[in-house]
Amino acid sequence: MDQLGAALRAWRDRLDPATAGFAHGSPRRVPGLRRAELATLAGISVEYVVRLEQGRVATPSAQVCSALARALHLSDDEHAHLLRMAGHAADPSRVPRMIPGSLYRIVDQLAGNPLAIYDATWQLLHWNPLFAATFGDPTVRDVGGRNVLVWQFLGELPRVRQTAAERVAFEESLVADLRATTSRYPDDPDLAALVLRLNLSPRFCELWSRRAVGGHQSAHKLVQHPDVGDIAMNSDILNTQDTNLRLVVYTPQPGTDARGKLEFLAAIGVQRMSPQG
Repeated sequence: MDQLGAALRAWRDRLDPATAGFAHGSPRRVPGLRRAELATLAGISVEYVVRLEQGRVATPSAQVCSALARALHLSDDEHAHLLRMAGHAADPSRVPRMIPGSLYRIVDQLAGNPLAIYDATWQLLHWNPLFAATFGDPTVRDVGGRNVLVWQFLGELPRVRQTAAERVAFEESLVADLRATTSRYPDDPDLAALVLRLNLSPRFCELWSRRAVGGHQSAHKLVQHPDVGDIAMNSDILNTQDTNLRLVVYTPQPGTDARGKLEFLAAIGVQRMSPQG
């Protein structure tokens, strides 16, 4: 962890604050980003950044590593190096979680739509600000709680309303997709732990026992937003070829007022509107 901390400090020092979106203002004691700025960009606490740089964190998660790589503008090779230092060695038997820079560039070009990146177990890895404004801020949940299957079978999908038929189709396709993932990565311990956790759901056990194999594809989503009301959207899923990452892009359903509502949410972000006085 000492090597990881030294690398993070070096990468932070080399990054021009202006490149990261921070205007040059007051004099700086360090040439690059401040710890607080890195924490803001990565969505973690300043205290956690300090502990990372001092080598006092045993195993930062792959999601945290990816957030730091994105914030520090690391290359794909540097991102992979960061993951290895954090104990997430590249292993063809493990579900890939490293998001390549090319996928981030696609995400940036689609900023006008809510979107998110998931791994092959439907673990949420990355999302854009409009996704958080639409579905709620994912950081209010711990990393283990940011999984679509966990939401669907052990909790509830954030702000999504489903008809009975939509729920059945959604659950069947998710479980069939997860079954396909287990054949691709039969030795991944995190995948095995997820299946064991989902066995707490009788509905999941029922579907899992069918041994259906398939892929989860596009769907309709009706989001119940607390401020702007219902938002009718389509979700389209793009799968990466080598890593089985899933980029989910949400677009307004034609003939609805969803586009205007999304533009409004893009303006206000995750903040709640003030109640009328």
